[in-house]
Amino acid sequence: MFKEKRDELLFCWNDLGNIQEGRPNLGDSMSVIFYRLMQYSLRDVLIKRFDPEIAEEIYYESGKKAGKEFCKNMLNKELDFNGFVADLQKKLKDHYVGILKVEKADLEKLEMQLTVAEDLDCSGLPISEETICTYDEGFIAGILEEYTGAAFNVKETDCWATGARICRFKVTKK
Repeated sequence: MFKEKRDELLFCWNDLGNIQEGRPNLGDSMSVIFYRLMQYSLRDVLIKRFDPEIAEEIYYESGKKAGKEFCKNMLNKELDFNGFVADLQKKLKDHYVGILKVEKADLEKLEMQLTVAEDLDCSGLPISEETICTYDEGFIAGILEEYTGAAFNVKETDCWATGARICRFKVTKK
């Protein structure tokens, strides 16, 4: 699956394996440092090999695929919007991804403004004057698309790395 050229994404939740069987002593927890080592070294290689725009597209697309799989396998899609958001907030916090809040939501237009505090990807990073949570943008888009059936644009407008100390995302229906 991983070493063959193809035009479609084949990743699915089962590809994550049986963590309880494979890690009976260490479980499913790991340090944020090691997650960021993988994420930022991969981003660096993608930028070197291609360019920053291609790297961002790859991060967004992979985040979107991950968000869809996360929604299918970890969230209750049968809940109304408020219940779904509460479920999402709990799962993100329980898995140490971040603390999600909905600042604004227009359910008729499917437009939202969300924040994530203590974001796994960037909270604590030095200021770099650029938003960097592209994977998160795709992740949110994937979750919402899987839940609603509609496609979304998600754009980070504030980021810890820009000095905002919270990540803020503008969500609009495509």
